[in-house]
Amino acid sequence: MKSSNQIQLENIAETDFEIFALLKQRYSPRVFKNELINNRHLGQLFEAVRWSASSNNLQPWRFIYAVQGTKAYQKIIDCLSDFNKTWASNAPLLMLAAYKETNNDGNENFHALHDLGLSLGNMTLQAQYLGIGMHHMAGINWQEAHKQFKVPSGYHVATAIALGYYGGELDALPEDLQKQELDKRRRKPQESFAFNGMWEEK
Repeated sequence: MKSSNQIQLENIAETDFEIFALLKQRYSPRVFKNELINNRHLGQLFEAVRWSASSNNLQPWRFIYAVQGTKAYQKIIDCLSDFNKTWASNAPLLMLAAYKETNNDGNENFHALHDLGLSLGNMTLQAQYLGIGMHHMAGINWQEAHKQFKVPSGYHVATAIALGYYGGELDALPEDLQKQELDKRRRKPQESFAFNGMWEEK
């Protein structure tokens, strides 16, 4: 049975233009090596976040993380969609990503979600450098997450993330997800989202 290390090596993106190797290698695994992420690597992930671009340097991102086997970890599992529950418990670490909705004056920070996305981009690239796979999940009951983790008013949980070192075994997944893990990676062509001079979506 293939491991996620083997899948990663075989599933490098076929890009139209040459890009940074770590970006070509990155994908979102649903299986992970049975090994906890060490504290140094975890610190490096959050340091990459810390130095992300941020509108007015407000750094509105917030994270709650939990190690497999803890009560907090199970709470995150309980907040996930039914589909994500079928595989996310493979991850040695689960994380909730949130953002502060207002700036220091109490007005809406329109760019907060953008900044959270930038921070997660930094984290994802740093993770890839360390041999850590990240699977970002939109399927989460954020209201339940707020309740379970006592998230204060003015903050919003946007996503959940499963993290672990590459190297898990495919047979840890249900058969339908094993197939998805092996499917060829596809992306829309640049012409569908990058327009020169005028919006030209087709």
